[in-house]
Formats: sequence, structure tokens, C-alpha cells
Amino acid sequence: MTLRTVLTPETVNLHLKGTTKEEIIDELLEVLISAGKVSDKDAAKACVLDRERKMSTGMKHGIAIPHGKTDTVSDLVACIGISDNPVDFDSLDQEPCRIFIMTLSPVNKTGPHLQFLAEVSLLFKSAEKREQILNTSDKEEVIKILTD
Repeated sequence: MTLRTVLTPETVNLHLKGTTKEEIIDELLEVLISAGKVSDKDAAKACVLDRERKMSTGMKHGIAIPHGKTDTVSDLVACIGISDNPVDFDSLDQEPCRIFIMTLSPVNKTGPHLQFLAEVSLLFKSAEKREQILNTSDKEEVIKILTD
């Protein structure tokens, strides 16, 4: 399971409009619903918000990785969203986020979920990649930056 296998242009949104954590999560779920990846938005949202209540998925460097385990997917699914404006996401470094990667995985599969999160966290140690992602206007380019 790699970013290249789960991210497609249909699972990239370059202009998230939400101004709160919940609005951003809603928009990301809409991306997954539109791409036919999630069967029940309310159930998926409940699992992501439940995970957020336990500990925020706002990381460092303006990145958040909202995620959860749910029966609304049969395999790991993911999407990426870039916000036009910084959003407070209760991040570890207290900085607002603009890059959001959501992943949902089935309740009974742990391996792909952990592998995906590890791969994502490695990518964003690069300030150059973060800057490229924020400055591109091409969905394919976002995927290329993430997977090269």
C-alpha cells in the first residue's frame, strides 16, 4: 500500500474552504464520497471525530492527518486537501494547518494503515515538498510531489 496506489486526481482538493477542524473533515469526506471510496459519510465522520477527541491529528509544519478505522471502507482509502487559508487544528507545534491528508481503513486491518501513516510522516519532513504542494495548482503534480 503506497500513496501512489491510493491517491488519484479525484482524491485531491486544492482549495478547501473550511475554517474549522470539523469543516475541513467534512470537505475531505466529501472528496472520498465523490470518488466513490466511502459508503456512509456520517459513520466515517463519527470515527474520524472520535479519533480527534482522543488526540489531535494536527502534526507539525502545517500538516494534519485526520484518520480513523471504519466499516464504511473495505480497503484503506485516502485523500489530500490543501486549504486556501491556515486552519487551527490543535497541532503539536500550535501552528495552523494548510495541508490535510485523510485516511480511513477497515476496522480489522492494521498493517496498511500504519504503513500509510509512516510513509506520510516521512514525506513532510521536507520543507521543500511542503512548499511545492502549497504552490501547485495541479492535482497530478501534488501526487507526483508526494510520491517522488
